[in-house]
Amino acid sequence: MAKKNFYVVWKGVRPGVYDRWDEAKAQVEGFEGAMYKSFPNIDDAHKAFSENPWNYLGKQTAKSSAKGISRANIIQDSLSVDAACSGNPGLMEYRGVYVRTGQQIFHQGPFEQGTNNVGEFLALVHGLALLKQQKANVPIYSDSVNAIKWVKDKKCKTKLVETEANEVLFDLIHRAEKWLQENTYTTQIIKWETADWGEIPADFGRK
Repeated sequence: MAKKNFYVVWKGVRPGVYDRWDEAKAQVEGFEGAMYKSFPNIDDAHKAFSENPWNYLGKQTAKSSAKGISRANIIQDSLSVDAACSGNPGLMEYRGVYVRTGQQIFHQGPFEQGTNNVGEFLALVHGLALLKQQKANVPIYSDSVNAIKWVKDKKCKTKLVETEANEVLFDLIHRAEKWLQENTYTTQIIKWETADWGEIPADFGRK
């Protein structure tokens, strides 16, 4: 007999607990920023539905035995950024999410013929500019080593070739580089430790 799972939809067309995947899938398929997860029994599913989804989404372990970095170290009053790309290059989008609540703060795209690294870079700069504009003294989390380095170097060091299809995207890249060169900021950029904390809150959940 096949193992039965229960499905929690925190964010979708109709949030709730479902005992059939086809019903849960109908709530999340094509829904931007959908948040959902399967559980082995109904009690765990109902408990999870009543709590913060980021206690469960992408969670691999509460504490890493190798590094000893617990989720308690995460700064809740912070912005997390991430990108998603279908293909390489392909349709790319990026967004920023407030860590404490999971609220989406900004979203851009999809853009044609982009890459994930470019999206991560643009998301970081977008977040920096927004926080400076709002005079918000909170850090930004990113899980991209490349994007963090590119921002530090004030240069998007992508190997992506500019074409007519991604002209808009390259315009954003040039504007982001110009902002970095002309502005200073005090925002702390922190590497999100995916291996210890699970997926970053801004993750699009398409892995």
